[in-house]
Order: sequence, then structure tokens, then C-alpha cells
Amino acid sequence: MRLTHYYIIAFLVALCSLCPTPASEAKAQTRKVMNRPYIDQRKFHYGFLAGMHLQDIELEQNGFIDTDGNEWYAETPNYEPGFSVGILGEFYLTKYLGLRIIPSMHFGTKNVTFRNNLNHEKQFQTIKSTYFSVPINVKFAAERFNNYRPYMVAGVTPTLDLTVKKQKQYLLTNTDVYLELGFGCDFYLPFFKFIPEVKFMYGLTNVINKKRSDITDETQLIFTQSVNKAQSKMIVFTFYFE
Repeated sequence: MRLTHYYIIAFLVALCSLCPTPASEAKAQTRKVMNRPYIDQRKFHYGFLAGMHLQDIELEQNGFIDTDGNEWYAETPNYEPGFSVGILGEFYLTKYLGLRIIPSMHFGTKNVTFRNNLNHEKQFQTIKSTYFSVPINVKFAAERFNNYRPYMVAGVTPTLDLTVKKQKQYLLTNTDVYLELGFGCDFYLPFFKFIPEVKFMYGLTNVINKKRSDITDETQLIFTQSVNKAQSKMIVFTFYFE
């Protein structure tokens, strides 16, 4: 299953989780004591995050065939969960809007399988990434009721990959910019605010490095020549603590 399908499934799950059921609407008539009632009115508040993510790379292939008749195709057959950590800073704009800056680190892996259509030979590459990112998000929050408050976020995320490896079939650039959209809910506990969130990230730039001066074996250039561009994707499941 492509990571795009996970985007759709997670989007629907998040949307359904925000929709109240008749039973919840009936219970919503009862007001409870509000924990930390003024935390969102502060001009600036901060916290930290931990979570997991899935990485993907979308390849636009061109069907290039070398002089020996070899035609290679690449795919991402599976996804391995990665680990994410960071800190959160949020600026109060209005009652329903906030500006977030979230310096984060993402440690993860992308697995790529190369398949030769001529002789069905396969090769594999594991692309390990350590991303340093600085998401800049606008948070659109609903009205708080009792001790929860659903919200949406949207923004951009410049990233820097600290572990680009050369001498591989694919060499990726070390910079990218993601467009992102997410959903979450603030839960106000007696001593802190707990915030689960799911966010979908789509890379806007071509991350395939076509200038392969690092390769000494020219037969390895077939992999780079077989693709026009590549764009990164991520789904990030995060738990914030404020």
C-alpha cells in the first residue's frame, strides 16, 4: 500500500474522531471543572514532543533503457517506523489562531527495491535519514469544551538531512521543503496539556541528485538516469506535552 493511501485513511480516521456522535452530544451538556483554564491565553507557551513517523519517496520513472537493454524500475515495498523528537513554541494570535514553531529531529529509513524488467534481477537500497526540520504552522482551534479542544494545523517545513550517503544507487539532496496538514486535540490535564496529533507532509522539491561525480562505476548511473524526479512524503504521529 502506498503511503498516499495511508494519508487518505488517516485523514478519514482523524475527521471521524472530530465528529461528535449523538451520545457525546448528550453528554456534552454537562459542564466540568476546567483544568488550566488560562494556558491558551498566554502570549507564548512551549512544550516538547515525541512520536513516530513513516517515510516514503515518490519516484517519477522514465523507462530509460541502457545499451544492454536493461530497464530498471524502483519502488518502496514497505515502511519502517521512525522516531521523532523536538520542542514546541506557540505564539497566541487570537482566541482561535496560534503560530507554531517546532524545531524537530526525525530519525528514519526508506527502503527502495530496484527491479530489472529484462532479467528480473533485483537490487536493494536502504536510505537512512536524520532530518532536522523547523515546521512553521498556523493552528486553527475550535471552541474549548470542558477539557478538550480539537484543532487543525497547516504550514511549511524546511528540512536538512544530516546523513546523506554517497556511492549509492540513489543520492538524495540534503535539503527539502514540505507542505503539511494535520489534525489533533488538546487535552487539558490537571498539571499539563497532552496533545496527540497526526500530520501529513509532502515534499515540494526534487530530491534526486542527478550530478553523480561520486560514482566511479558508470554502470551504476542507470538508476539515476531511470528517474526524472523524486518527492519525499511523511506521516508523523506526535504526542506533545505542554
